[in-house]
Amino acid sequence: QVQLVESGGGLVQAGGSLRISCAASGRTFSSSAMGWFRQAPGKEREFVAAITWSGSNTAHADSVKGRFTISRDNAKNTLYLQMNRLKPEDTAVYYCAASSSFTTLRSLYHDWGQGTQVTVSS
Repeated sequence: QVQLVESGGGLVQAGGSLRISCAASGRTFSSSAMGWFRQAPGKEREFVAAITWSGSNTAHADSVKGRFTISRDNAKNTLYLQMNRLKPEDTAVYYCAASSSFTTLRSLYHDWGQGTQVTVSS
């Protein structure tokens, strides 16, 4: 099991940048695939990005491709999401999650953080 705590969310203007982090505890972080998901009010939680345990492979949703970048530092037990050229439609609570496999499927992530709010003003 991996315990996850997100941080770094906040209010930013459209076009701006923000980096959110996910601090992990537990021995399995470095062997877990990790992902970012987001949930806007009244909407389903959706996939944003995923990364393999080694960081050698990543996947990004089409809606964020070219603007967001997922990365990880296993020595620091930390997952990151760099968000550039933010849009108002990126406003959501962002969650990090751990999985036993590299996947975009929400149902295959077994450990979740509590989320961090990102608000993009127009």
